[in-house]
Amino acid sequence: MGRLAGFKYKKVVRKLKKLGLLFEREGKGSHEIWYNPKTDCFTVVPRHSKSLPEGTLRAVLKEAKIEVDEFLKA
Repeated sequence: MGRLAGFKYKKVVRKLKKLGLLFEREGKGSHEIWYNPKTDCFTVVPRHSKSLPEGTLRAVLKEAKIEVDEFLKA
């Protein structure tokens, strides 16, 4: 398991809010669109009850231009 394994949706959202991301709108199905005003980037966050797969969380952070270490410290 990597450093980003085991994060559930609610914990991911709490950390994204601490980093300054804003909820933009609902996406298709069980997904949400979040906006990072610092980098002027959007990212799609899946809203699931299970833990997000590590690769999915890495993709969310990459889209939002957030470093893994920065996310973990938030």
